[in-house]
Amino acid sequence: MATPAIPIYQHKKSWPMPDGDQRLPFVIVGSGPVGLTLALDLARKGHKVVIVTAFNFIALGSKAICFSKQTLDIFDRLGVGEKMVEKGVIWNVGKLFWQDQKDPVYQFDMLPVKDQKNPGFINLQQYYVEEYLVDALEAMDNVEIRWGHTVSDINISAEDATLLIQTREGSYDITADYVLACDGSKSSIRDKMGLDFQGRIFEDNFLIADVKFKQERPSERWFWFDPPFCKGGTALLHKQPDDIWRLDFQLGWEIDREAAILPENVEPFVKGLIGEDTEFDKEWYSVYTFQCRRMERFVHGSVIFVGDSAHLVSPFGARGANGGFSDAENLAWKLDMVLRQDADATLLETYNYERVMGADENILNSSRATDFMTPKDNQSQAFRDAVLGLARDYEFARPFINSGRLSTPTPYHNSPLSTEDTDTWDHGIQAGYPSLDAPLEEGVVGDWLLEKLGDRFILLHFGKNPPSASIETITLPATGLAAERYGAEDGTSYLIRPDQVVAARWKQASSGDVERAHRKATGCFL
Repeated sequence: MATPAIPIYQHKKSWPMPDGDQRLPFVIVGSGPVGLTLALDLARKGHKVVIVTAFNFIALGSKAICFSKQTLDIFDRLGVGEKMVEKGVIWNVGKLFWQDQKDPVYQFDMLPVKDQKNPGFINLQQYYVEEYLVDALEAMDNVEIRWGHTVSDINISAEDATLLIQTREGSYDITADYVLACDGSKSSIRDKMGLDFQGRIFEDNFLIADVKFKQERPSERWFWFDPPFCKGGTALLHKQPDDIWRLDFQLGWEIDREAAILPENVEPFVKGLIGEDTEFDKEWYSVYTFQCRRMERFVHGSVIFVGDSAHLVSPFGARGANGGFSDAENLAWKLDMVLRQDADATLLETYNYERVMGADENILNSSRATDFMTPKDNQSQAFRDAVLGLARDYEFARPFINSGRLSTPTPYHNSPLSTEDTDTWDHGIQAGYPSLDAPLEEGVVGDWLLEKLGDRFILLHFGKNPPSASIETITLPATGLAAERYGAEDGTSYLIRPDQVVAARWKQASSGDVERAHRKATGCFL
């Protein structure tokens, strides 16, 4: 039900209470972008999807805005990617500034490999992302978004879990083989199960000011260390659609959080960054303290945690929501196979293995970024200043600058689903790494390789005479940009998972090689 403290972007009609208790293969708790993405993925795979959410609206306000190329690739496979890119602000370049220097000390490109369908990043308000996902879900006959249905309790057995659901009209139970907890950082499911996070809470406060103004600035990420308008702190500027700009300022630890968001206290920061003469309107002000923590495990029998309910990182690096979308993609194809009885339920344990690995990488990068951005002693301050002082003229210093290592896909090193290389490779894509996009050659149906790979197991073969296999095979020329990126020669084959992660590769594969790798990639390694 609507909470007055939460601004509303779009109201939704509360879903009527079912006639009685229900039994479902799975239920999704939470209507944030990660839960909606997981729901859309499973719905497109043909499953009946039920989402329960305490809200009966899409929230406005300041949330995630930076969506990475991998996330856009996921959205593409779900049929909503082009709409996101069309509305969003595309950017690839980030620039880092120090003190009052007008020129950047360093800049980077988030799409170093060109000729791919999607950009390195777009900026798009989260409520648009949720709106587009909800629109896609509401257009499907096999989806119910039960707005205004609140989970008040959970009871777990060895085989399933039962949720007690409260509505305006009364209460009912849902018993499900799997409960997919996508209910955010304050997860009621995690709380009711007596589970918690492990990790660090950082003693610092940051001000978010989403403001509206018209000004010609490039679509880039600009980050300042110790600027004149935020002395001793950091600041960040991102352009969003509709002439909205995200400004972020470091405030320090011991502050009055309520006073910090008063207009008279925010205005000097904003004017200092955008200029005294630039008129602006307030969209949203808030103060946050961030943390880098995760649950010890994401899979707890019949209850599986996804996104912020499982892990939290600082917003610097855009690893929170993007990491959650990777969770959803990883889980969806595995749960699909289990529900269809094409794989044993133990396949879901690899979700825990791989996405804990992803969370750890995101936490590591976020923690390092925070330590660099907010030095807590003279030694770390001296190191940061020395790096920034050297970076403009000396290339070796630039990799040490850390304003948030921006989100990139996590390689699944030593995944139990991967088959190790038996050939020697000069380059290409190792098992456990995400597939790389490329434009397809003339005469090949489709424009982009990732579009052609889709969301099922695929054997990608370059050249003639592909090995006979029980899975679908795509054959491409052993020449051209795609072959170059995959280190391919005539006879090279790649086994690609439904989440477009490489499961195995060979210079010359036999049918037996492919079948064994396919069985392993579907969990038949136990």
